[in-house]
Amino acid sequence: MRIRRIKIDNFRGIKKADILFPKHAVLIGDNNTGKTTILEAIDLVLGPDRLNRVPVIDEHDFFEGKYTSLSPDDTKSMDQDAGNITEEVTDEADANSDPDPPPHIEIEVTITDLSEEQRSRFGDYAEWWDEDAKKFYDEPNVAGVDGGQILQALRVSFIGQYIPDEDDFEGKTYFTRSLFESDRPDTFGRRDKQACGFLYLRSLRTGTRALSLERGSLLDIILRLKEIRPQMWEKTLDSLASFIVASDPKFGISGILESINTALKKYVPKEWGVQPHLKVSNLTREHLRKVITAFIQTGDGDHAAPFYRQGRGTINMLVLALLSQIAEEKQNVIFAMEEPETAIPPYAQKRIVHEIQNLSSQAIFTSQSPYVLEEFGLDETVVLSRDSDGIVNQATPDLPDSIKLKRYRQEFRTRFCEGLLARRILVAEGTTEATALPAVARRLAELNPFIYVSLEALGICTVDAGGETNIPDLAKLYRKLGKCVFAICDKQSDANKAAIEDQVESLFMHEEAGFEELVLKNTPDAPLLRFADTIEWPQHIIAKYPDPKAKLRDALAEYFLWSKGSLGIADFLAQCAEEEIPQWIRTTCATLKILCDPQPAQARTDDEDAQEVPPSSDGVSHDDETN
Repeated sequence: MRIRRIKIDNFRGIKKADILFPKHAVLIGDNNTGKTTILEAIDLVLGPDRLNRVPVIDEHDFFEGKYTSLSPDDTKSMDQDAGNITEEVTDEADANSDPDPPPHIEIEVTITDLSEEQRSRFGDYAEWWDEDAKKFYDEPNVAGVDGGQILQALRVSFIGQYIPDEDDFEGKTYFTRSLFESDRPDTFGRRDKQACGFLYLRSLRTGTRALSLERGSLLDIILRLKEIRPQMWEKTLDSLASFIVASDPKFGISGILESINTALKKYVPKEWGVQPHLKVSNLTREHLRKVITAFIQTGDGDHAAPFYRQGRGTINMLVLALLSQIAEEKQNVIFAMEEPETAIPPYAQKRIVHEIQNLSSQAIFTSQSPYVLEEFGLDETVVLSRDSDGIVNQATPDLPDSIKLKRYRQEFRTRFCEGLLARRILVAEGTTEATALPAVARRLAELNPFIYVSLEALGICTVDAGGETNIPDLAKLYRKLGKCVFAICDKQSDANKAAIEDQVESLFMHEEAGFEELVLKNTPDAPLLRFADTIEWPQHIIAKYPDPKAKLRDALAEYFLWSKGSLGIADFLAQCAEEEIPQWIRTTCATLKILCDPQPAQARTDDEDAQEVPPSSDGVSHDDETN
C-alpha cells in the first residue's frame, strides 16, 4: 500500500496543492513551504486517532483563518457602548444576492498497491489509476484496465467546515467515490483507517506518551496489533485501593486529615462524606493508562528513570524501536516522520532512514539534513515551493548535462544540499565570492542595518559554482525547482553573460578580472595596512617581498590568492569600516536587500531616507532602487 497523490484545498498555509509521491519520498524546502502541513493533511485522512480530537479542526486550520463566507465588514459591527461585536446580516444583502458557500477544507488522498485484504475490504469503492498518465483512468474502454500501467486504487477524502447553526467545526472522512455517487456518502471510519496502516511520527510523539499505556500511544498500538488485552486492571486497582499514602502518624499528614475529618463531623452527617485519606491514583483504568510509564535503567548501576527523562537522542531511537515493531506486525504500513535528524548523530540518521524504508511499504520524511537527503534518489526528492497566494508546487532535481550524477553525489553536502533547502540562491563564480560576500554582508549589516542585511537573514544560500562556465547550468537547476536565483561573477564575455542572465533573477557582474583585483583596486590604504599588521605572512611571500608593506597591494594580491581556501579575503573585508569596503560590493549587498525584502515607502524611517547607497563602480547609481 502506498500514497500516490494528495490534493489539498484551503488547509492551513496551503490554498491549493496537488502532490505526487514516489514509493519513498523526502519532502524538502525552506521553512513554511508546507512540508508539515502535507503530513498533517494525510493524517487527517488516514490517521485512525486524528478524528478523536475535539474539535477535529479549528479556525487556524482554514487558509488565512477564513471559515465563513460572510466578510467581517458586512457581518460585524462594533457596539461602541458595550464594547461587544454583534453579528448583523442586512436585509438588503439577503434580498439582492445569495451568500457565497462557506470555505471548506478538502483533502483527497489516492492510495494504490492495496493488499489482498484491503482489496476485499474496499472493493466496492475501487477506482483505476493510470501510473503513466498520473491520473485516474476514465476511458469508456473497459478492457483498458488490463494494461500493466493501470492500478486498482482507493480515494479517500476529508471534508471540514464551520457549521453556523451549531457554532462549531465539523470534519469527516469519506470514500471519495461515494461523494459523487450517493446523496448520503459513506464515511471512512476508524477501523477502515486502521486497515490502511498509516503511522505519523511527530516530534511531540517522542514525549511522555510513547511508552505509556495511554490510548493511541505507541505501546498501546503494539498491544492492539498483537491482539493482547492486558488482564491487569482489576488486580492493579485492588492493590492500589488497599494502599493508603502516608498513613503512618509520624509523617504528620494523617493527623491533619483526621482534624479535617473531625471538623466535617461538626457540620455534616457522615453520609455526606468522612474519613479523607490519600491514594496514589484515581483508581480508574483511564487514569492508570495515563500514569503508567516505562522506566529505563541508566548507567552501570540499578537506578532507573522514566523513559521520557532520558536524552533526546535516546528517546528518538527508543521510539524508532517501537515503530519498527509496529511495522513488522502490520507488514503493509505507510510511515511518515518529521526530521529524523533531531538529536541524532549522522550515522544514526542514515540507519533510521534505511531501516524505515525496509520496514514499510512507503516512507515519507521531511528533513533538512544532508545525511538524510543522501539516502534518497533524485526521483525520490520532492522539492516544495509555495507562492504568495498559498499555491504549493513540487519539483524534482533535474540535472543539466554539465552536472553528472556522480558529481552530484560526490559534492552533494558541499555544493547542492544547502541550495535544495533554501528559498533563494546566490550562485557564486568561485570560492572567493562564495565566502567573501556572506562575510561582508554580515559586516555591513552590523555597521548600517538600515541599508544592509546579512544574506542569511534574507534567506539567501550562497553556492560555489566552481567556475564561470558552471554558473548557467547550476542556476538553471535551482530555478527549475522554483527557487529565486541570483549570480555574482567577474567580467564575462557577452555570450556567457547572456547565458547567465537567462537563468537568474539578477546578475551582479563587476568589471575586473577577479574578485581580489576588485577589492585591491577599490580599497584605500588604511584598511590594507591595518590588515597587513594582523596576519602571519607565509614564507614564500616573505621570500618574494621581504618588506610586504613596501609593495603592499602586490603582496596582498599574492596573499589573497594563497589563502583562497582559508577565507583570506573574507577575513579582510570583515575588519573594514563601511566606507572602506568597495562601492560595488556595498551596492550589491544593498540591492540584494531591496530585491529580497522590499519595504513600502511609508514604512521607511527618517534615518533610512537619510542614507544613500553609493553608486556602483561602473558609475550607475542605485539610489532609485534603494528608495
